[in-house]
Amino acid sequence: MTKFSTLSIATLFLTSLGMAQVPLPSVIVIDVENYVEYLEDTSDPLKRGSDPNLTVVRVLPNTFVESDHLGDIVSVNGQPAKGLAFGSARVIGATTVPTPGRPLADVTVSTFRTYYFQILSAEGAAIGTIYCSGPHGALPPGSPAGATAGEYAITGGTGVFQGVRGQAGLTPTLAGRIASASEDPSRRRVHSGGRRRIFLSIHPMTYPQILLANGLPTITHADFKQVTAAAPAVAGEILSVFASGMGPTRPGVEPGAPFPQSPLATVSSPVQVTVGGRAAEVLSAVGFPGAVDGYQVNFRMPEGLPRGSAQVRVSSAWIGGVPVTITVQ
Repeated sequence: MTKFSTLSIATLFLTSLGMAQVPLPSVIVIDVENYVEYLEDTSDPLKRGSDPNLTVVRVLPNTFVESDHLGDIVSVNGQPAKGLAFGSARVIGATTVPTPGRPLADVTVSTFRTYYFQILSAEGAAIGTIYCSGPHGALPPGSPAGATAGEYAITGGTGVFQGVRGQAGLTPTLAGRIASASEDPSRRRVHSGGRRRIFLSIHPMTYPQILLANGLPTITHADFKQVTAAAPAVAGEILSVFASGMGPTRPGVEPGAPFPQSPLATVSSPVQVTVGGRAAEVLSAVGFPGAVDGYQVNFRMPEGLPRGSAQVRVSSAWIGGVPVTITVQ
């Protein structure tokens, strides 16, 4: 059961100027399976989605044709997840060499695409949505490592990803499947498809931030006394960290409203805590009753850390905050 501190909410959830740092971008890697591109190869709306059989498109257009892309999100940063990857594309086929029927340009671009990634937890709870768009051409400088194609701009998001910006790329880890728009998309998982790995370099509008009290990080022992040099953290003990920017909860609250006392508002997104670079067991992550954008995360200290100091970092929805330093015994 989550316990709460007797420290005042005002003390816990007033940040100091020293904590107003901006974290480095977070890289989010989305794995997609059953990825199918449905090519708009028929002008008859009654034929779209009507064929229950597997279809094959053998001749691809050079330019000026649209397609819709569908796939299942199966993991994010190696953690099981669910959701929908949806994209719309328009074939451009731009080339630097004069070619009949293809646009002449100073760059080579195959398509222009818009993507939508609606991410759910492994249990099916909504986390948020990320939107991006751009040409499927050469990667621009600063692209996420691992991407091989696409210079997509991240244009925003919802849920915990509200207001995100950044850039994205992708790589086809297994050849995709191109189907006719006449194929019934309800049988996409039956017919199967390809795989995609999407690399997102995220600059969040908000991010987890461990707060200060008395000039020290608000990381406390079970008796809610702060971890200090005189009272260091011990391997195996349960600590609490108090932070802001953890995102939406279940049940939700109105923007700007305080969290309720009952029922407790559980953070919707996957929450991670690392100590000295080692993953800690997260026991609970909830909105602190009566606080606005204030959260309490209970975790167990990892074993085997060397004595001295260690950095603690909190992440929500794979977006990490600025680390703080505590003393470890």
